[in-house]
Amino acid sequence: MKLSKYLRPYWYFAMLAPLFMIGEVAMDLMQPKLMTKIVDEGLLGGLGVGYIIKIGVLMLGLAVLGGIFGIGTAVFASNAAQRFGNDLRNDVFKKVMGLSLEQTDKFTTGSLVTRLTNDINIIQDLVAMALRMFVRSPMMFIGGIFMCLSLDVNFGRVLLISLPLQLILIFIMLKIASPLFSKVQTKLDRVNSVVQENVTGARVVKAYGREKFEIARFNEANSDLRDVNLKVQRIMAMISPVMMLIMNGSVIAIIYIGGIEVESGAMMPGAVMGAITYITQILMSLMMVSMMFQTISRASASAKRVIEVLDSDAVIRDGDYKEENADKKAGSVEMKNVSFRYPGTVGKPVLDNISIKVNPGETVAVIGATGSGKTSLVNLITRFYDATEGEVLVDGVNVKEYDLHELRAKIAFVLQKSELFSGTVEENIRWGREDATREEVITAAKIAQADDFICGFNEGYDTMIAEKGASLSGGQKQRLAIARALIRKPEILIFDDSTSALDLATEAKLRAALAENMKDTTIIMIAQRIASIKNADRIAVIENGEITAFAPHDELMKTSETYRDIYASQQKMGGENNG
Repeated sequence: MKLSKYLRPYWYFAMLAPLFMIGEVAMDLMQPKLMTKIVDEGLLGGLGVGYIIKIGVLMLGLAVLGGIFGIGTAVFASNAAQRFGNDLRNDVFKKVMGLSLEQTDKFTTGSLVTRLTNDINIIQDLVAMALRMFVRSPMMFIGGIFMCLSLDVNFGRVLLISLPLQLILIFIMLKIASPLFSKVQTKLDRVNSVVQENVTGARVVKAYGREKFEIARFNEANSDLRDVNLKVQRIMAMISPVMMLIMNGSVIAIIYIGGIEVESGAMMPGAVMGAITYITQILMSLMMVSMMFQTISRASASAKRVIEVLDSDAVIRDGDYKEENADKKAGSVEMKNVSFRYPGTVGKPVLDNISIKVNPGETVAVIGATGSGKTSLVNLITRFYDATEGEVLVDGVNVKEYDLHELRAKIAFVLQKSELFSGTVEENIRWGREDATREEVITAAKIAQADDFICGFNEGYDTMIAEKGASLSGGQKQRLAIARALIRKPEILIFDDSTSALDLATEAKLRAALAENMKDTTIIMIAQRIASIKNADRIAVIENGEITAFAPHDELMKTSETYRDIYASQQKMGGENNG
């Protein structure tokens, strides 16, 4: 099993658990034999109370010793399983963090959450069970048969009939149930996806009054999960009563055979009692085997899903280029004949033959209609996606050659949707650079025009932010996200329409503060409002994935019809802030 490597570091736990289980099973197998002695030799053989007490104390001692072995088995098996699960979960999460956006979208968020939690828990449970039951069941099965036959070989006739019946039953049931375990996990993925979508999109659901629709959608996904689970459980529920029927029939057969043997004087009653216990142990061990196979089938389905994540080679891979001078500051960005289409799509590319150069310290803006390719353009700089054709260069080096961490350390990206994390205001800003001082946090907040509203909170920078910034307005979230980017002191600062929630006065103050404090930083701004970008050094006009003009505002007003149309439409609507 590919995942067994996660158990190797804890081999000592994995070895001790079965060894202690051998001790526990040995104690269990000795008890019926001793009980036989008490009945046949102590009670019927006339050896007296002293002999019975002696054997009874021995049985009690063995039971205590077996209990100690059992506790040891549970402790060691749990330690091995929990540590195995911890390491596996860490590696899967690390893998998920290294996946490209394309791969994350392919798996879906709900599915990745299920794989990291439920699937790994199922595999972890299998490890804990395997370290105990993989020893207990076979040993009890083989040892029970040997001990039973040692009492009388005629009892073997019962085993020859009952054992094949149980094995055939287990095989048939698991053959039917095994394919359903994969379906259970898929249905669970769907439930998690619906929950995740509705928790993160709660405001939209409420705003559109779609609660009933979403409840119905969840009910459908939840009912599908219930139906598949019930189907599996109905199949597995049949195993226990049928096996109990076989076991009780076997006990009756043992009593019948034993009665004949006792009547003929060939056997003592104690041996019949011992044989009943042994046959019960043998058949119970087979029931445990059926439970093990059920767990194995389910864990196998989960393991395939986890391995699928672990085997996913990152589409966006590290290069080996690292700058020799770590303090070197530049910030140039160049695209040479770049074309790009999203994976799995056909037709005209999202970006078509783009050639553009942004000089260090320059402020460049990108404007265009919705869907024209603005965000796709800047996503190539950070290697969220790779260009289909052409080259994207940062400081004269193809981004594909960079070590990813080093490339992204040069860049700060303020996304269109501001993502904040549970924690204090200061922690969210410092998330951009962990070693930032309190003074640097405040400075970044002041440049981002966030200091005023932060100081208005009762606890200032120590104010706790709700999950995803639910306690803040859109403008406040954007300004905190900008502060988080500024504290990195990046070479290249990208704004992906990340001032859309700011009023024009606040945005003007932000632009002035950036011009004063970020003079050496290359700034690339995506915006819908011309008022937000007209002071940029140059503005790129993008239409249908092609840059049709690239010049300062005044020049574009003379040379670009598209730019003039955007400007005129925003003027006509009575305010550039509506653009």
